[in-house]
Amino acid sequence: MSKIKLSKEEKQLLDAVEDGEFESVLTDDRKAELAAVAANTFKKDKRINIRISRRDLLAVQSKASKEGIPYQTLVSSIIHKYISGSLTDKTANNSKQ
Repeated sequence: MSKIKLSKEEKQLLDAVEDGEFESVLTDDRKAELAAVAANTFKKDKRINIRISRRDLLAVQSKASKEGIPYQTLVSSIIHKYISGSLTDKTANNSKQ
């Protein structure tokens, strides 16, 4: 495992946590609430069928294979990131300039 280089501030925080200077204020109720929200966030309860080009499918499958994940998971992640705004279409932004 490679060593992660920490800044001085990060090292101080890590040392403080490891020395027990911080204590969690997370209650059992709040922990259960957060666990339920997290479980529902990634629940996949709907199925879709789409048609895409063979070339695009092969490219998605190749990228997913390099990441070590199923290609359907990659496609779902791409859709989620686009919907949430963390993935944008660069070509659409360039055409507006």
